[in-house]
Amino acid sequence: MRADPWGYRLLFLGLALLLLFLKLLPLGSTAGAFPGPDLLICLMFAWIMRRPDFLPVWLIAGVVLVEDLILLRPPGLWTALVILATEFLRSRIALTRELNFAVEWLLASGLMIAMLLSWRLAFSLTLIPLPPFGFAVVQVLWSILAYPVVVGLSRLAFDLRKPATGEVDDFGRRL
Repeated sequence: MRADPWGYRLLFLGLALLLLFLKLLPLGSTAGAFPGPDLLICLMFAWIMRRPDFLPVWLIAGVVLVEDLILLRPPGLWTALVILATEFLRSRIALTRELNFAVEWLLASGLMIAMLLSWRLAFSLTLIPLPPFGFAVVQVLWSILAYPVVVGLSRLAFDLRKPATGEVDDFGRRL
């Protein structure tokens, strides 16, 4: 079966807009409630580790920048961190293709933690008031726990898998 990159890009855009819409809904917004996972980051990491050609950097940048603007975050800071993390993964695609899932999960978890610490460092250096550390850590922990679920659903629902070593597309290019 031929995987159409533009179909997957439109699917990702639709999923990203759906997740952003769900973030904007006033569900569970009581004081002291636990934050949910960042499913968009999980989705991006899962898709980049499986098929980096489906998520070009301009699509990731556009989606995360729109999310920054709508959620009233400092525009560009989270976008830059996400781009750095996804491009880090993209540059190591030959390595991540051979990793088992446990190591892949550790790599994604480490990147999520590094993004959290970089975000807080940037806020500290610019003297912007920081959200509570516990809140951010709980969100990252939920995201780490949600990553396998997102990977499983991406595989089952969208048939998104890592290409086998030596697999080629319809034009004879290695995947």
